[in-house]
Amino acid sequence: MRSKLVLFFLFVTSALLAQKPCEFTTDVKDSIGTYKSTKEYLVYEKNFGGKSSYIFNSLAITDGVPSLNVQFIEKSYDFIKAKCFDKTSRLYIQLNNGKIVTLIHAEQDNCGNMIRDDKGMNNRILTGYFLFRKDDFQALKESGISYIRIKFSTDTEDYIMKKEFTAELDSQIYKPESYFLDYFHCIEEN
Repeated sequence: MRSKLVLFFLFVTSALLAQKPCEFTTDVKDSIGTYKSTKEYLVYEKNFGGKSSYIFNSLAITDGVPSLNVQFIEKSYDFIKAKCFDKTSRLYIQLNNGKIVTLIHAEQDNCGNMIRDDKGMNNRILTGYFLFRKDDFQALKESGISYIRIKFSTDTEDYIMKKEFTAELDSQIYKPESYFLDYFHCIEEN
């Protein structure tokens, strides 16, 4: 009996320590409602042939409704084709345990912005807000991410999530596979 108690204690302790502390960049409470958003987290980076692509995630909760904010940044000296979100856009997350979680785009049509920097490089920025289904909360807290498929308004793109990588962008270590395991607790209602 004592060994079962010790084993249970170690399991609970390791589960609690695995979660990362919550860092919020926005925390607003006013007469209109409440909004909290976590710090942006790099989950995908690709640098090849003078072109760079980045995907940043942040979790938000607006008046009790959790969402995933996804920001795409592409950089190139060449023209960058626009990607757009519309009411049919979806974000599919395949978990390591085989389950697939579907998030629904929450905003109106959006094709992002093209900005040319002072070095003459084109930068395309697209932000999408995706809503979770309540049934998927537990699945996201139990298994890591292996794959993400994003359905834009005109095409679909797939992204393989790495267990861990050191970003060329800022030399930080990121662990996209465990993103929801580490941070989903930040937007759960207590």
